[in-house]
Amino acid sequence: MAPAENHLLARLQPRDRACVIAAGEPVQLAQGDLLGEAGEPTRHVYFPADCFVSLVTAGTGRPGLEVGLIGREGMLGAQLVLGVSAIPLQAQVQGAGSALRIAAAPFRRELSRNAGLQQSLSRYVYVLMAQLATATACTRFHQVGPRLARWLLMTQDRAHSDNFHLTHELLAHMLGVRRVGITAAAGALQRRGLIRYHRGDITVLDRAGLESTACSCYADDRRVYRMTVG
Repeated sequence: MAPAENHLLARLQPRDRACVIAAGEPVQLAQGDLLGEAGEPTRHVYFPADCFVSLVTAGTGRPGLEVGLIGREGMLGAQLVLGVSAIPLQAQVQGAGSALRIAAAPFRRELSRNAGLQQSLSRYVYVLMAQLATATACTRFHQVGPRLARWLLMTQDRAHSDNFHLTHELLAHMLGVRRVGITAAAGALQRRGLIRYHRGDITVLDRAGLESTACSCYADDRRVYRMTVG
């Protein structure tokens, strides 16, 4: 795995980056892999390279709702930066690929002696907080169509491809709506020529059109990341 594939690692000074990479190991993650359940102790942190992971909050007796998405722009396990071991949200791989995995103990040691890593990840914690707040407001106030457009853009950013696989069931689960709502919203995007969708295979045909359709939350998230992390 090329270390520069993860944006947080790429922004570190070469010596700091080398120390972080030496503390971990490259792993391949498969779609559906469960990397942690809420309340469990953190055993590993992950720096995605070309995979992406959903952060899901689960209600009692109800399907979970996605409140965050982490790809190569970030990391999984940021709670350790705050000195907290307990996992706050369920983490499930939605896009298969590679990542750098570091066990909790060596990560803590590296964090304590690597000032560059501390600064970078402290800023990223702020980004995560903003993303979670935005997701909450988005779910409450925005309609399914713009929310779906936002989620497809977020997925495309992290998949680094115009093509990816997402079933109606998964999209409904992630957005917290009924499957029929996703079917209608995806059909509308397809009729407008923004996407092609068949049996879960999605192709983004018009990125600019999708951005204009998405709710403002997508642009807000990107702006916070640029201003905070760089």
